[in-house]
Amino acid sequence: MSCSLVCITGIDTDIGKTIVTGLLGRYLLDRGAKVITQKIVQTGCRGISEDIVEHRRIMGLELLPEDKSGLTCPYVFPDPCSPHLAASLAGGEIDGQRISAATKELGKSYDHIILEGVGGLYVPLNRNATLVDYLQEKNMPLILVSSNRLGSINHTLSALEIIKQKGLELRGIVYNRYLVVDKSIEEDSREIFKQALRQRGFAECLIDCYPLEDYMRNERDIDFSPLF
Repeated sequence: MSCSLVCITGIDTDIGKTIVTGLLGRYLLDRGAKVITQKIVQTGCRGISEDIVEHRRIMGLELLPEDKSGLTCPYVFPDPCSPHLAASLAGGEIDGQRISAATKELGKSYDHIILEGVGGLYVPLNRNATLVDYLQEKNMPLILVSSNRLGSINHTLSALEIIKQKGLELRGIVYNRYLVVDKSIEEDSREIFKQALRQRGFAECLIDCYPLEDYMRNERDIDFSPLF
C-alpha cells in the first residue's frame, strides 16, 4: 500500500481522538489531498460508526460509499464496553486481518488514511492482542492525543514509555486544551510533555488543539504540518 497511513491514538478514552482525526482529515482535504479516515473498532453503536459520522461532519463531507459499506469501520458493536468484550457479547471476535484488509482496500483510492484507534494503547482487541500489539505488527506511525485534564501527566508519560518500548514511530502529541483549567497547570503539563518527548528521543512536536467549535466557526486554524 503506497498511501500514507497514521494512527491517532490517545492516553485514555474520551480524550479527543475523534475530533483530532476529523480535524486532521479536514486539514489535508483543504490542501487538496485525497484523504479518508477509518475507525479500527466502534463500540456502543449500531450501523455506521458514530465516530466516522463525526469525522465527516468535521471534514464538511456527506457519508461516503466506503462508510455505508462498512469499509471505514469493519467492526461495529452495540455494547459500550471494551472491544474484546463487545465482540464476545455479539457472538464474535475481532480479527486484525479483517481491519488491515479494509485499510489496504481504502489505500487503493486514497493518498492518506487516518486511522482512529480505540481507548488507550493497551485496550484489548481480543483475548490475545491489544491495540498496541496490532500497531506494532503493522509498524504504524502514531500521533498521541493528550489533554489538560487531571491525570494526563501520568497517562501521557506512561503512553510514551510504551511507544518507545515497542519501537514505534511517534509523529508528535496533540495537546487537547478543551477544558477550562488553571493556566499554570496547563502550561506546566505542556512543558513536561515536551521534555518527555525530548528525553525519549522523539521529535519535540506538540500541537495545541482548542475546542472544536473554534475551528468549525473558522475562529482558529490548526497547523498539522509539523506531523508530516
